[in-house]
Parts: sequence; C-alpha cells; structure tokens
Amino acid sequence: MSGNTFGTLFRLCTFGESHGAGLGGVVEGCPPGLPLSEEIIQQELDRRKPGQGGLAATARKESDTVRLLSGVFEGQSTGTPIGFVIMNEGQRSGDYSAIMNVYRPGHADLGYDAKFGRRDYRGGGRSSGRETVSRVAGGAIAQEFLRTQGIEVCAATVELGGIAAQGRDFDGALARPFFSADADSVPQWEERVRSVKSAGDTLGGVVELRISGVPAGLGEPVFDKLDARLAYALMGVGAVKGVEVGAGFAAARLTGSTNNDPMSPDGFLSNNAGGILGGMSSGQEIIVRAAVKPIPSIALPQQTVNAKGEAASITIGGRHDICAIPRIVPVLKAMVLLTLADFALLQRRVGR
Repeated sequence: MSGNTFGTLFRLCTFGESHGAGLGGVVEGCPPGLPLSEEIIQQELDRRKPGQGGLAATARKESDTVRLLSGVFEGQSTGTPIGFVIMNEGQRSGDYSAIMNVYRPGHADLGYDAKFGRRDYRGGGRSSGRETVSRVAGGAIAQEFLRTQGIEVCAATVELGGIAAQGRDFDGALARPFFSADADSVPQWEERVRSVKSAGDTLGGVVELRISGVPAGLGEPVFDKLDARLAYALMGVGAVKGVEVGAGFAAARLTGSTNNDPMSPDGFLSNNAGGILGGMSSGQEIIVRAAVKPIPSIALPQQTVNAKGEAASITIGGRHDICAIPRIVPVLKAMVLLTLADFALLQRRVGR
C-alpha cells in the first residue's frame, strides 16, 4: 500500500489500524541535537486523544501513550530515524460485526474494496480517524525543530455546526472547550452539539491555523508552492473537504484594488494573501483554514448497499464523536508543522 509517507527531507512514515495492536511511525531527516522526549510528544497527543471533545466526544478511552523506540539519546535527537509506537487499548471490534458486509455512507469502505478487494471493517482500519495519532506524534517532533527556526503554529476552531466565532483569541484557545478562538461562542456551540446529538446526528466545522516567524521566500515556485503543499497536507486528513488561504473564497468576490495587499516602507498594510505570494512566504503571518465535514457515523437509518451491490439500510452503533472538532485541531496543526519542517530543510539545503 502506497501513500504512507509524507515529506521530502523531513519525512514521516506511519503504520497501524484503528483496531490493530497499535499505531506508530518513523521520522527521518530530523536534525540532531533537538530536545526530545516522550513527555514532549505526549503533550500534543493528549490534545488529540479520545475523550477531549466534551459533549461531542466518543466514549472510547485510550491513553495514547507514546513510546520512543529509536533516534533519541540522553534527551536529544541523534539525527538517525526516530521510531515511535502508540498501543491500542480500548478497541471493541465486535461493535462492527453487524456491518462487515455493508458499506457505510460517508466512509472509505467502498473505495477500499474497489482498490484492494478486501478491507478491515473494524472501525475502518487504516482509513479510521485513529490513524491520525501518528501524525500528531510526528508533528510534535517537527515542532521542536521549527522552534529552533523561530517558527510557531497556532490552531483554533473558528466555526462549529454553522455558527462562526466572532473573536480570534488564539492564545487562549487550548484552554477552552472545542479549542475555540472565541470564548463567547462556546455556549452556542454546546447548545448546538446537544441538539444534534439528541437527534442522532453529527456536525462539522472550520479550523484556522496561524503561522508566525516564517521568513520571506520559503516555498518553491510553480509546482511546489507553499500554499499548494499546505493544502495538500491538510486535504490528506480524511475529514477535511476544503482549504483556503488568507481571504480564500472571499477573494473571488473582491476587486483587485481591494484584494491586493498594499505595501509601505513599514510593511504590508493588509493580509488578504494570507502570508503567501507566488507560492512563497511573504514574511507576514500565514493564515490557513480547513473545512471539516460532519462525522459520517450517525445513529440514524441510512440507505446504502452491501458488498454484493444489493440495497440495504444501516444504522451505525458503537462509540463515535459527534464532531471531529476539537480532536482534529492538533492533527491539522501537525500536518502544517510537518510541511513547514520539510520546507525549512529544503531552504537550508540550497543555502537560502
């Protein structure tokens, strides 16, 4: 199976399934001498682990405890491949036996059967959102490297269930429910989740990522544009269905005179470009948003087909989040971190 490795110089290769023995990965290209430990990685994993969604959370319990296997000695990276593993603890594969021959709407079941002629029906196997735990661990390692370059990534929820946040306080987001960018939005979101949960349905939302400290010129023109690679990274997360940079889709409704960011001797006067011009960083804050679809596992009857192509009806039980937010927030942050670490090493290689 291809597609399990991300990056060119700073590379993450992941393995594992939702209901297998565990998940993990190998990071290659990490420079030596970085402070690194299981505790550092665990801080990021704890923000993604099951149970972090409050009213929207799954009942599945996992400690998501990481174990470093290689590439770290006396609290620092050695420059060799960094191997890590996170064991599964709370899987209940029997929850999926009733749907082993039925395709779940909104899931990857049909695609896996079409591509491989077989699939792991237990929670979706490799296509499960649980696969992202390895990305968060890899992103935590990338974050330590980027900090040596003065680059920081912040992420927060700016919309949930169609209700947009009005404020943008990223500094306090990690301490709020839903990792919200606006404290005043939390009560509205909680009520929206309660209502949808009681109806047996699910919700989506929007996550915004802000990147500071990126010098001008990071990125490669034409096919390896920085914004193109960020979009590729974020779209590689299963629940993401759209990505926009800066003004994004709103730019299509502006004129050139209002969309262009004027420049002065003191710097840019606006940031509709989202910190990226011509596929390269402009030195401004980079702003990216990702649209997250509703969780496809719902407790309502749905029309579908079975593996024989026959009409069927399905109601999905088991333990599922009502919304991928907030647990997807550290996942999206990790993909941005991995992308920037790769570009930083590419920039260093050509001496720029």
